[in-house]
Amino acid sequence: MSVWILAAILAYWVASVCYVFGFRGRVRYATLSQYMRKSWPIFAPVNCLLYMTTRRHARGPVVDGASLEDIALIRSQWQLIREEALALYRSGQLHATSQPGSAGFHDLGFRTFYKRGWMKFYVKWYGPAHRSAQRLCPETTRIVDQLPSIRGAMFSILPAGAALTLHSDPLACSLRYHLGLDTPNSAHCHINIDGRPVAWRNGEDFVFDETYPHHASNNTDQARIILMCDVERPMHWPGRLLNRLYMQIARGMAVPNTAEDRQGVISRVFERITPIRNAGIRLKQRHRPLYKLLKYVLNLALIGMLVLSIYAALRLFESAGDTMNVQQEAAPEHA
Repeated sequence: MSVWILAAILAYWVASVCYVFGFRGRVRYATLSQYMRKSWPIFAPVNCLLYMTTRRHARGPVVDGASLEDIALIRSQWQLIREEALALYRSGQLHATSQPGSAGFHDLGFRTFYKRGWMKFYVKWYGPAHRSAQRLCPETTRIVDQLPSIRGAMFSILPAGAALTLHSDPLACSLRYHLGLDTPNSAHCHINIDGRPVAWRNGEDFVFDETYPHHASNNTDQARIILMCDVERPMHWPGRLLNRLYMQIARGMAVPNTAEDRQGVISRVFERITPIRNAGIRLKQRHRPLYKLLKYVLNLALIGMLVLSIYAALRLFESAGDTMNVQQEAAPEHA
């Protein structure tokens, strides 16, 4: 029985990957290899369950923000939030969190954006507000804390002339909210979500599903500063139950701004293995074929360990069930 259940799980994983890669939305990755590198396919099975239980009005690449509870409050305070963001930007605090050696540098979810000049400062991330945010942007923290639907929030900077290539975020546990604070107010500074361009403008906001392929560009001479939030995905109750557990992964990816902030367990592990990753990058530069061979071997080993772990868990449950049946059958003989 365990073998059949494992086979069904693997078949569902393959079907989920195929759906996301080949059928979901309008924009396709050029190759399966690009999708594997840019879209975190390991999370496709759970994401697909959440897509199925998402309420109809919240489906699709770009979502009507008016449907989100109390989100108008944060929009009404955009100028106050803007002043704190600009103060952080001018003081260098926003730059500092993305610099090698800083407490906020080891960011598993957003690390690849650093080479594009992208910067961030967390207000909160699937937990209490960061202590550094309470100290450096208290009004923004106060406003965000009034909205239980906001799971995570950060200031995000896209420098003049910068671009973020096509990618998808890993977890479908939330929707992504963008509020323009200090932007070029130009169509040349925009994000393209599943083929639909949306420009950032001061005081204006929009909501989208960040697990659709998207890319961004700022083809102006002015930096773009926004407030970026993860907001609760509107879901039916089976999805909400699953999502409570799923969000613990996002919580584990919490990244500090400074040493005073909490660091999630996943981020802590990522920081510890960074020297190994750096050694891999050096190997890639010197001997690319060997690097690719080791990469595939390691990835296959990790997948194998995951499959074996699932199989072992299924066998454990099956054995426990067999033991209970034997005890129930033997009970009348002792009566």
